[in-house]
Amino acid sequence: MSDPFFHPVSGFELPRFAGVPTFMRLPHVALDDPRLKDVRIGLIGTPWDGGTTNRPGPRHGPRQLRDMSTMIRAQNGATGVRPFELVNCADLGDVGPNPASVDDSLVRMTAFYDRVVAAGIRPLSAGGDHLCTLPILRSLAKEQPLGMIHFDSHTDLYKSYFGGMLYTHGTPFRRAVEEGLLDPKRVVQIGIRGTAYDNEDRDFADSVGIRVIPIEEFHKRGVEDVMVEAREIAGSGDTYVSYDIDFVDPAFAPGTGTPEVGGPNSFQALEVARLLKGVTIVGADLVEVSPPFDASGGTAFLGVSIMFEMLCNMALSCVQDQA
Repeated sequence: MSDPFFHPVSGFELPRFAGVPTFMRLPHVALDDPRLKDVRIGLIGTPWDGGTTNRPGPRHGPRQLRDMSTMIRAQNGATGVRPFELVNCADLGDVGPNPASVDDSLVRMTAFYDRVVAAGIRPLSAGGDHLCTLPILRSLAKEQPLGMIHFDSHTDLYKSYFGGMLYTHGTPFRRAVEEGLLDPKRVVQIGIRGTAYDNEDRDFADSVGIRVIPIEEFHKRGVEDVMVEAREIAGSGDTYVSYDIDFVDPAFAPGTGTPEVGGPNSFQALEVARLLKGVTIVGADLVEVSPPFDASGGTAFLGVSIMFEMLCNMALSCVQDQA
């Protein structure tokens, strides 16, 4: 049993519409709080979308995700996992970006996550656009490159946008491979689809050994078979999980900047995260929820539900590592 201080507030004690919203009603523990040393998984907001190239809005994602996360309860209804009893979890607050500077925002985010990693905490982050993942990887992969399981409708492997702009939400994993943050042979990208500018991103993936599973293959093989392969590619080494909400079909998750039709439904969206069990997850994120395009809040609710599935497997991974 983990420390009761780190358990979420129950809806039996305080109505879910009341109180100050934190991720999953967990306690807020700032980076200078003396209780930070007791946290094992930290939920973090990255409210920044300076890398967005079309429809902005994900900078508002963490706030809406926090609000919708008050509906998350303490036990996984499918697996029975009770993550808050396995490890101490807390809301560590938001990174403070610079909305006027891409470069400074990346530096600020890396500095924030350096402190999180130094405290021995595994981050579960809510974006923000997908460029937010790059500074997180810069902090987590200082010692050695990580594997990655990546759910998305886009590879985010392009070299540059607009004549040489290297840092957009379409380039983070190209930079991560170039910087030695990811071991490309332990990277799998699942759900890739939609029209394309050209084959540059896929050619790069092939050249370095990244496994790309397009949506047609995903639907043909089924979730369980695809996830068996994903776990095999990640292997037993430290692995990052990055989940773009546009992996999900826009019929179920319309609130995102670059939707692509033909994707998984909401049950499959949860199932792929549930089948991460056994992966050594040292960090994860859920990005690209854009409240301006999410009038009902349904995209954010699905997003935090996916985060809870990832949290359950992160908690199991922590327990396994401690055994």
